Amino acid sequence: MTAQPTFIQRQLARVSKVEPQEATAVLAAFFLFFFVLGSYFAVRPVRETIGTILGRTYVADLWLYTAIFSIAIVPIYGWLVGQVRRSILLPCIYGFTAVVMVAIGISLSADETNKPVGAFFYVFISVLNLMLVSVFWSFLLEMFSSEQTKRLFGFIAAGGTLGALVGPLMTRLLAESIGNSGILYVGAAGFVGAILCQRILLGIWQPKETAAAAGQKPDRGVGGNPFSGITIVLKSPYLLGIASFVVLLSIANTILYFEQLRIVEETFKETSRRTEVFANIDFIVQSLTIFTQFFLTGRIASIFGVRALLTFLPIAMVIGFLVLAVSPVFAVLGVVFVLRRWGEYAFIRPGREMLFSRLDTETKYKAKNFIDVPVYRAADYVGAQAKTAIEVVGMAPSVALVIGAAMAALWAFNGWMLGKKHDGPVPPAGHH
Repeated sequence: MTAQPTFIQRQLARVSKVEPQEATAVLAAFFLFFFVLGSYFAVRPVRETIGTILGRTYVADLWLYTAIFSIAIVPIYGWLVGQVRRSILLPCIYGFTAVVMVAIGISLSADETNKPVGAFFYVFISVLNLMLVSVFWSFLLEMFSSEQTKRLFGFIAAGGTLGALVGPLMTRLLAESIGNSGILYVGAAGFVGAILCQRILLGIWQPKETAAAAGQKPDRGVGGNPFSGITIVLKSPYLLGIASFVVLLSIANTILYFEQLRIVEETFKETSRRTEVFANIDFIVQSLTIFTQFFLTGRIASIFGVRALLTFLPIAMVIGFLVLAVSPVFAVLGVVFVLRRWGEYAFIRPGREMLFSRLDTETKYKAKNFIDVPVYRAADYVGAQAKTAIEVVGMAPSVALVIGAAMAALWAFNGWMLGKKHDGPVPPAGHH
């Protein structure tokens, strides 16, 4: 006799087409992402405060170290994934993060102006941000099938969005009473919550590998050399396409970001008013995003395929850049900027993770991490330098926006081709 779905299972099925047998795993993943991003966004304001203590010149130098460590972490993580079982490695990553936050909190409580500790924390949290998100999605890609990722990843991503809302709110409410060191302890506690959720997922997880039948540990290290993530990407046209997608996304975002700074500065003379404007944008974006992730992202991916998730925003940005070039006023900027961030969080990020769902385990961990961390950080740097170069040669802001439209057009074409390969009956050409 088949058990009747519980109330929670019925609600999940109604919201995001979650099958009853998937409910526990989906909820565990939802809250895991909630704790990861909630903890990060709770401590991020502490990073910005430390940045003001260190000074702008000092912080500018730290971005170089952030880039260096983003690259250096690739072989370290590659070795760990290759040698250590995921059931041990993944909880340990969250545990290590919690321990480091407690240690930094203790140090800052003794001397908040300690420059070496402040610099270490600033770089650590900047590198860790992309790393933790990449590790989270790598495991889910191994746990869920390609068909499941289309239905479930939008809803699971909403857990991170909720964390991104709750984390800063907690910091705002608690900062005055517990101080910066206390906020770090709260962040550490969040990562302990992440460990508990990860343990639930590991208990449910059934690796598809044949190792168990051979009497080996089913979640053994994936093997390979520490640098194989780089070589896997360089040998695969499909993965190079994903890396290009990330680069084009970053460059388009950077051009719009600097244009936003210029228009907001010219429109609002009072700095407090600017802060209010940015806060309003954040609230609108997060509200739209969490609604879309709950109710629309999975349905769009299941019905129209990943290509729909990857092309809607770039096409909209082509139009947005051109309209902004003709009418560079805040009203237009506000709409374009909200559209860009909402589209990235609600469609692009889940869609980009789905692109890896039909590839092998080593690719999901090593190659994905290489694209997510150093490639993304390098693209940010290139985009910023390109925008600076445009300003140095004296070109009008509209020129940068037209270039942004061209980048967005390439981005849309790239996204369409990647989605077409992923959605096709034959697995995309890559590392298998």
